[in-house]
Amino acid sequence: MNYEQTLSCLCALSGPSGFEENVTKAAAELLRPLADQVYTTRLGSVVGVRRCGRDNAPKLLLDAHLDEIGFIVTGHDEGFLRFAPLGGVDPRMLPDREVVILTDPPIHGVVACLPPHVQTGEEMDKSLPIKDLYIDAGLSQEEAERRIPVGTPAAYRGGCAPLGEDLLCGKALDDRAGFAVLLDVLERLQGKTLGVDLYVLGSTQEETHSTGAITAAYEIAPQLCVAVDVTHGDSPDASKNETFRLGGGPVIGVGPNCARSLSGRLKELAEELDMPVQIEVMSGSSGTNAWPVQVSREGVATAVLSIPERYMHTPVEVVHKQDLADTARLLAALVESLGEGEKTC
Repeated sequence: MNYEQTLSCLCALSGPSGFEENVTKAAAELLRPLADQVYTTRLGSVVGVRRCGRDNAPKLLLDAHLDEIGFIVTGHDEGFLRFAPLGGVDPRMLPDREVVILTDPPIHGVVACLPPHVQTGEEMDKSLPIKDLYIDAGLSQEEAERRIPVGTPAAYRGGCAPLGEDLLCGKALDDRAGFAVLLDVLERLQGKTLGVDLYVLGSTQEETHSTGAITAAYEIAPQLCVAVDVTHGDSPDASKNETFRLGGGPVIGVGPNCARSLSGRLKELAEELDMPVQIEVMSGSSGTNAWPVQVSREGVATAVLSIPERYMHTPVEVVHKQDLADTARLLAALVESLGEGEKTC
């Protein structure tokens, strides 16, 4: 898997929660050569199926969400756009940021900001709430109302590029990095005999309510699920007890949202592979799609496997390429270990 190339393609696309169509189309095309069947759910999530050929085989669902945080236009004020967040947007990130407004064709804009020369010391030290910020698209009031109606979504402008030799930096790596890992898993399993029917889900609307994963899991009815997402990576100003080292390996979740059998198997497989892993204690909700999927239908044995990521929910998220490859290697080993006659949960 060429992660740089794949993520450059995926992250360049705008797909805030509820408006992921361009991303799911690209994800479906990436899945087609690797799956027996690819389809889109009613809520726009994309599913790739790799069947094992056994009747009534257990179903294993691997999930990574395709949406990103973003914005939605709520009004116009002298040509400037008022907006609200889609997902967990940090208002500190917004002044002077470039955005893409998802009209047809898209329009570039910038989040308005006061230059430091005209700010007081008090103003410079505080963050403005989103309700007090505006997007400047360079339009008059009449043009803005005509070309960018209320309800138009927007997203950070950008893509994904190398940062040093080992890192990748860009927007929407949460969680398109996870989806790239799932593509890598399918590549690694090509030509391998499986004991489960494998469903790879690129889900929508995780950043707002996980509705893409909730509905897809209800339709697929898997016995097992692994949610692949990002978790907080190390940085100089972050707590060492609450972050995980980039390059330190995949992060296995443990807690009530994580079936002990699956978490335990992931740990065992990592040891067999001589692969470094990190452990994240999740005392309640994991904050991932695993939380609602766990209670789909009669219940699904779930696991959470995370990629350490710096600067989550910003346009400059950072991941380590070796963590991506190791996460895929560990997941592929898990899929292969769920063979005929073995316990699956």
